[in-house]
Amino acid sequence: MGATVGILSNTFGVRPVLAASKAGDSAWNLSDDAWRKRLSPEAFHVLRNEGTERPFTSPLNDEKRPGNYHCAGCDLPLFSSEAKFNSGTGWPSFFQPLEKGIATKVDFKLIIPRTEYHCSRCGGHQGHVFNDGPRPTGKRYCNNGVALRFQPA
Repeated sequence: MGATVGILSNTFGVRPVLAASKAGDSAWNLSDDAWRKRLSPEAFHVLRNEGTERPFTSPLNDEKRPGNYHCAGCDLPLFSSEAKFNSGTGWPSFFQPLEKGIATKVDFKLIIPRTEYHCSRCGGHQGHVFNDGPRPTGKRYCNNGVALRFQPA
């Protein structure tokens, strides 16, 4: 399995991260108890256990104001409203992250490999990236709304 992950990482150019509970910044390598105190049960499920919220449940789907979308775990800015688009999938979607906001890894939970992305600072699971987004990138970063906090400009 490790060899397969290595081949896929080299082939698809993903930057691996460890589990959602491992932080890119050691100051954010918190215990599960500390995360539970910071997050709602729904946010903990998504950010720390790589869960997925139900589609069409996030108020951020309809958010149209200018601003940035921050990680709900550590408040790192991840996406600009300028990169947000309506994908029709039921989750907030973006065609491009902010620089150094996310890290990716290969996910085999559905047997076929997908690219999963996390906050680069706290390691919190955000969603998956697909190759069916709009120009200029052609990417769709499909994000769990509960994993984000919107900061108006």
